[in-house]
Order: sequence, then C-alpha cells, then structure tokens
Amino acid sequence: MGEKLKDQFGRSFPYIRLSITDVCNFKCGYCLPNGYFKPNNQPGFLNISEIENLVNGLSDLGVSKIRVTGGEPTVRKDFFDVMKLIKAKEGIKKLVVTTNGYKLDKLAERFLETGVDGINISIDSLDRNKFKEITGHDRLPEILEGIKILQSKGFHNIKVNAVLLKNINDTKEEFDRWEEFINNNKINFRYIELMQTGDNLDYFKRYHQSAKVFREYIESKGWKNIDRTRDDGPALNYINESTKGKFGVIAPYSKDFCKTCNRLRITAKGELRLCLFGNTGTDLRKYLQKPEQKDELVDLILTQLRFKKESHYLELGNTGITPHLASVGG
Repeated sequence: MGEKLKDQFGRSFPYIRLSITDVCNFKCGYCLPNGYFKPNNQPGFLNISEIENLVNGLSDLGVSKIRVTGGEPTVRKDFFDVMKLIKAKEGIKKLVVTTNGYKLDKLAERFLETGVDGINISIDSLDRNKFKEITGHDRLPEILEGIKILQSKGFHNIKVNAVLLKNINDTKEEFDRWEEFINNNKINFRYIELMQTGDNLDYFKRYHQSAKVFREYIESKGWKNIDRTRDDGPALNYINESTKGKFGVIAPYSKDFCKTCNRLRITAKGELRLCLFGNTGTDLRKYLQKPEQKDELVDLILTQLRFKKESHYLELGNTGITPHLASVGG
C-alpha cells in the first residue's frame, strides 16, 4: 500500500504535511512580519468533513504519517476535534503537529487527549528578548512551562525548531544554551536554514546564515550523525553519548537535499503541493465533498505525482508560488 505514492525518481511518500489554517497569531520576521491579513474574496479553509474525506483518501494511498500545520493550527476552534479525527483513522500510524506554542501551558493536557504522537514547537531563541524580537510576542515563559507540563504527564516526543538567523541566534552562546537545554530536558532540537520565499527577499539577504555554522559547532563537540527512518523529515540528526537529547539540522540549500524527500503538502484550502516551492498547486477540494468521491481523489493525487520534480531549485532563487511559509504549512 505504501508504494502507491511513488514518483519517477523512486521516492516514496508516506508522509503528508496538512495545513488547516493560514492564520497565525505571531509576527515572525521571516514569515509574517506584519501579522496575518485575510485576503479578499478567498475561499475558507477546509472544514472538518472535507478533512475527513481527505484523510480517508490519503490512508488508501498508504500515507501513514500526517503532520498538522498552519499558520498556527491551534487558532482553529475545532483544532482538537480535527486532531482526534485524524488519529482515529485506520492506517494513520503517526499524528504529529507543529505549533508556535501559544498558550501551551494551558493547552498541554488537551494536546495529550488527542492521542498525538509528537509535538514540534517553534522556539527561535531561549533568550527572552531575542524571542520577542523575532516573533513579536513575549511568550517564551509560557511555552517553556507548557513543555514542562507535557513532560510531567509522561509525554517526551517533543522537538524544538529554530530558524537560524545571522547575527541574531547564530552565536556560540546560543548554541551552548541549546546544548544545555536539550540535555536538561531530553528534547530534540533542530536549526532550520532561513529559506527565501516570495515576500521575504530583503529579510533573506540580511539574515540568511548557512547551517554549516551549526554543523561545525556540533561536530567539533563530538556529535555523530545518525541514519534517518522511513517517515522522518529532512533533518540530519546527531547524537552525543554524554547528552540526553538530539541535535538536528535542516539545510535546504545543501547538495542533494531533495534526494530523500518523502512528503507532500496540502494547503488549508485543499491544494496539493508537490513541493514547498513548487510553481503550481492542484485543487483537491471538489473531490472532498462526499465520501463516494474517494476513488476520484486518489486517482487525481496519483496523476499529479508524475509531475513532481527532482529538486526544489531553491539554490537558484526559485520560490515558486509560496509568498510566505504560513501559506503552505512550512
């Protein structure tokens, strides 16, 4: 079943990133520096019935892992209902979510009630002032408290992501702080290279920093690269026998980054995106109105997969039709 979603380059796709909203309540400089503004005359986001029909089709295609993203997915009033629905679907073995951690201290127990298998939290710095500078919000303490609550309840599959920004969070002091944090909290932490999108060229030119800086830091301290598993994301992961957590690096500008691609994306309005930086999207929504349309949905996805390219060509300045990461679920 898992081999149904396979492209012409031999890559399999057991993993879907499903955005359920474009709305975000943070103002991160690299994504939505002015906050979210609802575009005029645009369709709404997929409703829970459409999501259910979509997940049924994906399960038939052998998808075993779904990551719920946004925007910020928790701003949807039915977020927890959506999570429970996906978790209940036969064939979906792993349900994970990416969140900015807003009100995590108050929502931690509700997350656990959904049966979620993993939570990724965006924390761009452990320095409270830098965190506020990057995100536009002074929310770091409540996010860290939320992590403590999750762990106190026995939930430990927590990953923290940070976007690597030149002259902001790319210093040895920042790296040392993260090493201490993951060791004390047994958490996996990954730096992500800042990516150019349609709206952030000036910001990209000013703040892009190669992930090589962080890789050199961890390798100099004895961290060793480990192999990916089948449904892992694109991170290179590192372990150190003397440290409890893991370090990771997501470097989309590195050579052969797309060689191990194993995921497709679906936007909050029901567009299939073969690549984060693709030039086209395929509207699935008209096939999400009735359960009886599942075969047509499956056929459409299989047909479109033939057009997936070998690379995102990001290194050539190609940003496709992605204005900012909130529009397609990062």
